[in-house]
Amino acid sequence: MKPIFGRGPSLPIRLALAVVASLLLIIADGRYHSFTNAKLYLNTLVSPLQYLANSPRWMLDSASNQLMTNQTLLAQSKRLENELFLLRDDLLLLSHLEQENKRLRDLLGSPIRRDTRRMVAEILAVDTDPFSHQVVIDKGTLVGVFEGQPVLNEQGVVGQVISVGKNTSRVLLITDTSHGIPVRVARNDIRAIASGSGQLDRLLLHNITRNTDIKEGDVLLSSGLAGRFPEGYPVGRVHRVGYEEGQPFADIRVQPFAALDRVRYVLLLWPEPKLSESDEELADANAELGTETSTEPKTDAKHQGSSAAAEQVSE
Repeated sequence: MKPIFGRGPSLPIRLALAVVASLLLIIADGRYHSFTNAKLYLNTLVSPLQYLANSPRWMLDSASNQLMTNQTLLAQSKRLENELFLLRDDLLLLSHLEQENKRLRDLLGSPIRRDTRRMVAEILAVDTDPFSHQVVIDKGTLVGVFEGQPVLNEQGVVGQVISVGKNTSRVLLITDTSHGIPVRVARNDIRAIASGSGQLDRLLLHNITRNTDIKEGDVLLSSGLAGRFPEGYPVGRVHRVGYEEGQPFADIRVQPFAALDRVRYVLLLWPEPKLSESDEELADANAELGTETSTEPKTDAKHQGSSAAAEQVSE
């Protein structure tokens, strides 16, 4: 007897079709970026759920703040006053160092780094995959977040934005195995690439020869190469330099300054505004003449040049 409803394809055929369709979608997205807009809309749709999942923590934080005693607030206020006093003392030294840095850059003809736009963001969710170090923050395209944007905190470099939605963005941490950041040693300016190790408390320096002058305790700063991370931000500290017999490269491990397993607030940085062509020409001319950005020193240099030429002619 013929059944009323025909049987569909068998399970192996369905599995094979699903695998082929998945591979085609992966290739289309990875090579041709065909689903960029679709991922943007999906991130936007998921963001309310992320806010909803994070709401219990907000309520608990609010309740704990309400239950704080008067003595706790007084002790915290006293501690903050002491920290503020120490920071003001450091600020005095920082002002002196900034002036000295400006004088040295004027002598070298290097441009001074201007202030960049910054914004504080809060972490909404952490990726539970042990092989992927990613977090979700509560800022998106509505405030100008973009893919590749550097992310820091008060301790050092945290990572970079890899995907954005309207209200949320996904950040790849520097310890992820797919991440690498150009760094330099603060002591001697040796440059290297700090790669993620898959562990939240460790970075690795690959392809460093045995005779390279890198020691335990050296501080690594972002070098600014590749234009992704600004120059001079702390990345980590070398805590092990090992050598294995028969290996041409050293085993160098770095501990990140940022406690990535306890990060709650991060700082988003925007790139510096680019100079116009006239500003760049003026800066190059000033660097060659060793003068400041004004018309008067250029006029003086011109008069000095003309007077020197007149003296040569008279001789």
